[in-house]
Amino acid sequence: MTYDFDLFVIGAGSGGVRAARFSAGYGAKVAVAESRYLGGTCVNVGCVPKKLLVYGAHLADEFEQAKGFGWNVGQPSFDWPTLISNKNREIDRLNGVYRNLLQNSGVTLLEGHARMLDDHHVELDGKRYSAKNILIATGGWPSIPDIPGHEHAIGSNEVFFLDQLPKRVIVVGGGYIAVEFASIFNGMGAQTTQLYRGELFLRGFDGSVRKHLQEELTKSGIDLQFNADIKQIEKQSDGSLSVTLNDGRTLETDCVFYATGRRPMLDNLGLENTSVKLDKRGYIEVDEHYKTTAQSVFAIGDVIGRVQLTPVALAEGMAVARQLFKADEYRSVDYQMIPTAVFSLPNIGTVGMTQEQAREAGHELKIYESRFKPMKLSLGDSTERTLMKLVVDADSDRVLGCHMVGPDAGEIIQGLAIALKAGATKAIFDDTIGVHPTAAEEFVTMRTAVSE
Repeated sequence: MTYDFDLFVIGAGSGGVRAARFSAGYGAKVAVAESRYLGGTCVNVGCVPKKLLVYGAHLADEFEQAKGFGWNVGQPSFDWPTLISNKNREIDRLNGVYRNLLQNSGVTLLEGHARMLDDHHVELDGKRYSAKNILIATGGWPSIPDIPGHEHAIGSNEVFFLDQLPKRVIVVGGGYIAVEFASIFNGMGAQTTQLYRGELFLRGFDGSVRKHLQEELTKSGIDLQFNADIKQIEKQSDGSLSVTLNDGRTLETDCVFYATGRRPMLDNLGLENTSVKLDKRGYIEVDEHYKTTAQSVFAIGDVIGRVQLTPVALAEGMAVARQLFKADEYRSVDYQMIPTAVFSLPNIGTVGMTQEQAREAGHELKIYESRFKPMKLSLGDSTERTLMKLVVDADSDRVLGCHMVGPDAGEIIQGLAIALKAGATKAIFDDTIGVHPTAAEEFVTMRTAVSE
């Protein structure tokens, strides 16, 4: 049978674009359909604009620290609309970059909502297309609980387009998006409260990291309230919000921002017309090669609910392209030793096992930790401290995990991820000469285990 396309990709986010570009480069005839924005969540309402806002929020600390180095910067002021306008301009530029990447690689870009008619056919704007293979890469969507007054809250789509910075903000959630935006709002001068229904935020991260960040965020002025959740939101006559908690307390605020999770974006995708199945959590069910229960349909990224990180989606997109059109270069994605960063203030960088995961896996451990004041802060009044931690297998001496809370943690952890991926031992760390004076050198100078 002759098809219009060898591969039809639904979703022009990071994973979908990577799969499309490389498939076309391998000689396939490829189309990409996108109904919203090129670049997906990460470029438009995710990691890229979020980090721009983090940079903006961190400048408040930079102005304060400048005094210790002899600079008199006067009384700084902040203008939220200027930041958002400049952010929007940069995102528009990146949208154009993605458009050029697709068009220059020979991919057919179809801008509109694609709906599957069966395992080989897609409809878009009333036109029907056939494809030998279909790749679903539609990403995720913010989820706000259906509580009374939920319409007065915002999620991680709307937060990037607020007209003004709220004077008071309640951030709801305990994941990385929640701690990042609590840091952003707080850094820009908003009175910030973070609510989390659990005992301590960042579930799944190393315990030392979680506790250290709790201490640092509290010192920065964020009101952290754990074992707390919202029961109801009411809008007042002056436009403010009255928030009732599950324990009966009432908080007044100007903005409620929910960062309590994301769902797979499968709305009106037409999956009911195919043999694609969902797993128990509502994500698309795929095998180890990203093939769904329909032999011609693949899925990657946030819709499959594995590791929801942009670089992982890129790797999955590459894997699908190679599997379909360059089999001799195919290799599966290794989900072990994936480094990640949380751009809270201070940042978190982590790779490998947490202490808790390593113990649960049966490892006998040696734990190395260091807490210190960064040199950059030594001439001022800041009380911020950096945490560095190594989780080491006592029998093999292999470093199982590296964890950091402090300035530039994400930048530092990337290089360490290579070392852990290569199987580096603590002895290799010890034999590595540090770059002095840097915070990063602490990872190769920790000699004494704090616990075993």
